[in-house]
Amino acid sequence: LVIGLTIVAAGTSLPEVATSIAAAIKGERDIAVGNVIGSNTFNILGCVGLAGLAAGDAGLIVPPSVQAFDIWVMLAVALACVPVFLTGREIARWEGAVFVLYYVGYVAYLILAAQQHDALRTYTLAMTGFVLPLTVITLVAVLLRRRTPAH
Repeated sequence: LVIGLTIVAAGTSLPEVATSIAAAIKGERDIAVGNVIGSNTFNILGCVGLAGLAAGDAGLIVPPSVQAFDIWVMLAVALACVPVFLTGREIARWEGAVFVLYYVGYVAYLILAAQQHDALRTYTLAMTGFVLPLTVITLVAVLLRRRTPAH
């Protein structure tokens, strides 16, 4: 599961990353955003759907750890993107850096959890007690700032 959520996921996403970066550099931001959304939509619906079909009568079993954590992370990431999409504005460099840092934090959690490391409890407390509330406050502030008309 950890290998699939990290190495395989990053490896299969590298073509989308390269395409999105090239499109953004050329000023074709619609292609960059469409590529990411289209790729993720296909990966979630197409790949999981096809894997479910291939699994036959047994079905595709979702591990309890995915149900308890990873699906919620996916939903949280989708919600974190909502202010950006609703305001119809650009993703600033600092926001891009924050998303990359969140991915690094997610991978760090996966590695700590897989190793049942002693630091996992402290790391989880720091993420849920500091990073998560700070993220919510930042998202609300950014959304409110973008909706308030400039004077």
